[in-house]
Amino acid sequence: MDTHDPYAPTLPVGASPYDDDPAFPLHRRGKIEVMPTVRVRDNGGLALAYTPGVGRVSAALAKDPSLGYEYTWKGNSILIVTDGTAVLGLGDVGPLAALPVMEGKSLLFKEFANVDCVPICLDTTDVDEIVDTVARIAPAYGGVNLEDISAPRCFEIEQRLRERLDIPVFHDDQHGTAVVVTAALRSAAALTGRGFPDLRVVVSGAGAAGVAIADMLLAAGVGDIAVTDRGGVVSRERSDLNGVKAGLALRTNRTGISGSLAEALRGADVFIGVSGGTVDQDTIAGMAPDPIVFALANPVPEVHPDVAQAAGAAVIATGRSDFPNQINNVLAFPGIFRGALDARATQITEGMKLAAATALADLVGSELAVDRIVPDPFDPRLVPAVSAAVAAAAVADRVIRQDRSGTDE
Repeated sequence: MDTHDPYAPTLPVGASPYDDDPAFPLHRRGKIEVMPTVRVRDNGGLALAYTPGVGRVSAALAKDPSLGYEYTWKGNSILIVTDGTAVLGLGDVGPLAALPVMEGKSLLFKEFANVDCVPICLDTTDVDEIVDTVARIAPAYGGVNLEDISAPRCFEIEQRLRERLDIPVFHDDQHGTAVVVTAALRSAAALTGRGFPDLRVVVSGAGAAGVAIADMLLAAGVGDIAVTDRGGVVSRERSDLNGVKAGLALRTNRTGISGSLAEALRGADVFIGVSGGTVDQDTIAGMAPDPIVFALANPVPEVHPDVAQAAGAAVIATGRSDFPNQINNVLAFPGIFRGALDARATQITEGMKLAAATALADLVGSELAVDRIVPDPFDPRLVPAVSAAVAAAAVADRVIRQDRSGTDE
């Protein structure tokens, strides 16, 4: 059956029906490319860049693999790995549809921190296959950034790769979010005259971001954290928790509260939303005086900033760029990997993440205000400050490589 419409308008060669949307032309043929760092213009250069000169370099690396950080791109390149199961607010869209996001991540790494990236979109959701695949191609890279992999598999994948590889493995949906939230909360607490030990925080969402935020805030010294999921407060009394949430229940909810998110928020100082859903004005009004509200769901925050303000919120943040105080991972991941690569770190420790959060908060400095609790992503001081703090923390935590003489670099 011929369904061709002879009267349908034809598009010129190279045109797309999506070109009216300005995002599509920008993505045409992708957003990244591979460029040489040296030029070969004669036979002498060819003999050095390829055979026979390259053979001498390869022979040296075979004897001393640590030279790979100096004489290959390993020291400045990372893998960005996804299976496309938790992409932005779209969910499980598969590996091909995830590629524009991974290209975007690669672009940001290069633009902000001069880190070279290769996006790898895997056509499998099997944990064993993902771990094995990444481990087998990892020798050419100085780090691994895991991206948009659904929970709870993301926790196991990261842990197993960290155990198997001697390079940093970092799941940005977890730790990048946690770093920026911790920095923003440090600023917001200062504005409202609160200290971390005195805060009562409620995190809505026990997925990748929620778990990491809770753990990092605990490490930063927050006194009381409760995490909620669709079943209410994550607590030891619940029998419906998976292994990750059961472990979380042991580390959080110090006061043993139970019930719904609305019940947990009564009298709380801080709301951090990373799960979607809706929190109404009355619930925010029932929090402690001058509450801090981070409604980070995209594209629709759990609480609209206008609603939060009407309910008495003193400091408000979202995940959107059209409101003040955007909690955006781009504030963290370029500098974190820049610092880890510069230090030739073997992992990214809790101390390195906390150092990044502190550097972010300190960068706001005298500009601290209710509508400025985190720095601007385009602040030229951002990546240098975060990377220096992360590199110093790597040295302090003794996770940097040994040089050939056996002493710390």
